[in-house]
Amino acid sequence: MKRKKGRKRTHITTRVNLLFFVVFLLFAILILRLGLVQIVQGEEYKREAEAEQDSTVSNPAPRGKIYDRYHRSIVDNKPVNAITYTRVKNDPEQSLKVANKLAKLIDKPTDKVTDRDMKDYWILIHPNKAKKLVPQSEIEKKELSDKKVYSLQLDRITKKELGTISDGEKEVIAIKREMDSGYKMTPQYIKNEGVTAKEYARVSENLADLPGVNTTTYWNRNYVYDGLLRSLIGNITSDEEGLPKERLDYYLTRDYGRNDQVGKSYLESRYEELLNGQKEQVEYINNSAGDILDTELIKEGQRGRDLVLTIDMELQKVVEESLTKNLKAQHNGANPYLDRAFAIAMDPRTGDILALGGKRYQMNEETGKEELTDYALGNLVSSYNMGSTVKGATILAGLDSGAIEPGTIINDQPVKIKGTKEKSSYTTMGPIGIGTALERSSNVYMFKTVMRMAHANYVYDHSINIPKSTFDQLRNYYAQFGLGVETGLDLQNEFTGYQGSKYSPGFALDLGIGQYDTYTPLQLVQYVSTIANDGYRVRPQLLKEVRESTVDEDQEGKILYESEPEILNRISMKQEYIDVVQNGFRRVMVGAKGTAATTFRNATYNPAGKTGTAESFYTEGKRPKGTEPPSVENHTLVGYAPYDNPEVAFAVVVPYANGKDVGKMSQRVAKDVLDSYFEKKEEGEKDQEENLNTEGGVQAPNSED
Repeated sequence: MKRKKGRKRTHITTRVNLLFFVVFLLFAILILRLGLVQIVQGEEYKREAEAEQDSTVSNPAPRGKIYDRYHRSIVDNKPVNAITYTRVKNDPEQSLKVANKLAKLIDKPTDKVTDRDMKDYWILIHPNKAKKLVPQSEIEKKELSDKKVYSLQLDRITKKELGTISDGEKEVIAIKREMDSGYKMTPQYIKNEGVTAKEYARVSENLADLPGVNTTTYWNRNYVYDGLLRSLIGNITSDEEGLPKERLDYYLTRDYGRNDQVGKSYLESRYEELLNGQKEQVEYINNSAGDILDTELIKEGQRGRDLVLTIDMELQKVVEESLTKNLKAQHNGANPYLDRAFAIAMDPRTGDILALGGKRYQMNEETGKEELTDYALGNLVSSYNMGSTVKGATILAGLDSGAIEPGTIINDQPVKIKGTKEKSSYTTMGPIGIGTALERSSNVYMFKTVMRMAHANYVYDHSINIPKSTFDQLRNYYAQFGLGVETGLDLQNEFTGYQGSKYSPGFALDLGIGQYDTYTPLQLVQYVSTIANDGYRVRPQLLKEVRESTVDEDQEGKILYESEPEILNRISMKQEYIDVVQNGFRRVMVGAKGTAATTFRNATYNPAGKTGTAESFYTEGKRPKGTEPPSVENHTLVGYAPYDNPEVAFAVVVPYANGKDVGKMSQRVAKDVLDSYFEKKEEGEKDQEENLNTEGGVQAPNSED
């Protein structure tokens, strides 16, 4: 019995041992397999896992368009054929192969190819000869780095060796130069000017053999009105310029590519974030060698948002044509320094700039001849002595300070401060009130108003004291109208003008007649708009609306933003004081002795305004050393219409003039502007009335009913 039990235990033990052995063997095989996979075949599996890598590339979209207030196109985009290259990896040999193939399909100008480009190419196609330029013994002896070796190779390539490069090879170099200049995974334009239909088709047909190359569309900015308002619209960077260095970090953090085009001045720059389009995103699938296997559209691009400006381009055309016509007529031997003129029209109620024109003669460096160019920008970046146009502010300063009253009579006789020249109006007027002082543009009335503000006891040819505080007081009053301060225009780099730095009594009198501090034309139109608007200073604006871009070019996009009038301040003067000045401005245009009455007396649109002439100096050009700047006159005119319900204000500035007839130039330009504005308004009202009569709502007057 005992022996039977022993045999049974032996049998069970053998089975257990066999089971453990099998388990051990399986674990051993598993460990061996894991070791084989991780150690022996690990790199191979890793390469297979990385055989397909995804990378996303962003392609720029067209910029938004710019329209005038009536949705006439000012700036749009002109599509042109383009060929691009996207560098996936740094492989000079591969890019050279692609460049060679492209050179057979397109014509590429070689004018930008440099000696350095040709040296890089020579080293690439003559590697053995390049090695001999810097012997191994020299490398070892001086312990030269690879970078230093390459630099020495470049220095030791002779002109004779570069002379072996053919014109055909230079075309390859020109293409490769563009391919290598871009950033990794960033499309670089190989050619975007003059790409013919045949070139575009040939490249498109061979894209499978041109890794990284693509045919696409490049968008050029198209300025519809042939230079009108050009300096104010601004510019964008070229694809070669890319992002401005001074704002590189700013743009990179906002998902811009280094080669992207951006606005670099004025409207294009000010509203860059609106005008910039939403980029198209394309996913590139490439293998471990960097070859692109496939592409997939991830996100469609969208054109940037559209801007609607406050400008009326038809009125703008009239302004620029009038400035051009008058400047050409007056820029002659009698007026050698008259090289510019400006005109602005603005709605005083809303601040909408309706037209903003500027013209200037400039020397063309290529032709050596003077050319009349756009200088609309000068309305906000250049300043001048504006003369008597500012007398409305001087009168209101005198009234508000208590120096004069609405009925104050002042004797217009020449004044003289001891030690200075006599000062007077253009003619002696005798006892006059405010209305006549403005109508006939009395200097003496302003002089004595300033003296009264300073509490100076004036006696002919005696000394008087006008403290600096009177200068400050006057300037503070002027600032309420926008003179000498920023107007608040929605554009960068606005200039505020120059303030005189001397404080003698004579300069205080000059300040009161607009012949000491300088102001911009933009400040001048805001000043007269404030008077027209019963003392409310409104911020001038160029942007009226922002609209969503649409696929259908004939359909307007949804309004995303619409500007509203913004009142900056209300001047401190009483309404009865403003009424006095408004009446004086009316007399300037229609009064018996109004300084602009011969031009505007018969105007049907009931204008009001103020003329101005300032003695000044021409400081723009070069002159012989030791000579004084030539003396000139600045002629100005500001105004608004209709007098009883102003809807348009204007300012015209003609600096650096001489001669008798030029004094009327500012009036001729202003009349062209106002005539056009009210003619177009009347035509628009007639059209609107006809539409109502014929399209329902109001029955036609000749109907039987």
